[in-house]
Amino acid sequence: MDIKKTIQASIDIKKRLKEDEDFIQKVNTLVDQIKDCFEKDGKVLFCGNGGSAADAQHLAAEFTGRFYYDRPPLFSEALHVNTSHLTAVANDYSFDEVYSRLVKAKGRKGDILVGLSTSGNSSNIVKALEQANRKNMITVALTGETGGKMKEIADILLSVPSNDTPRIQEGHIMIGHLVCEAVESKLFPKN
Repeated sequence: MDIKKTIQASIDIKKRLKEDEDFIQKVNTLVDQIKDCFEKDGKVLFCGNGGSAADAQHLAAEFTGRFYYDRPPLFSEALHVNTSHLTAVANDYSFDEVYSRLVKAKGRKGDILVGLSTSGNSSNIVKALEQANRKNMITVALTGETGGKMKEIADILLSVPSNDTPRIQEGHIMIGHLVCEAVESKLFPKN
């Protein structure tokens, strides 16, 4: 392994995102939609598998806790944190249904669902986005380069220009941090 080469690959992807005006506009649109959602007492739900589940939980915690400074908590949740639900639904239905059933139960019109999948093809995330669309929620897909199946069903697609899972996940957490910082500063501006 060439450590410098790996670091450079991560830098190159972030540089491509920085120079992509369409991507920047999509991030700004998402920030505005999340801000509006929270102002209307809505919630932001996240879902992912494996490392993407960890990123989902991390980003939800940035909203419910704090990002840069102390302020009121914002209603956000990673849908995988209820292990009893996860294992019961996976056992009684299928793993493909674990997120869509929670979206059906918790999601409301105007809420936001952010699905994270490096391939864009994770069937449980796809089903969750489809359910969110049926509930008139705003759907967001964080994916790798192609967008996979999620590309066709998300209102906002934020694809990281890579097919390398670790580099995609690094891009996802950067995107998440950009959004959390911007939402926090817009909702709770510091003097």
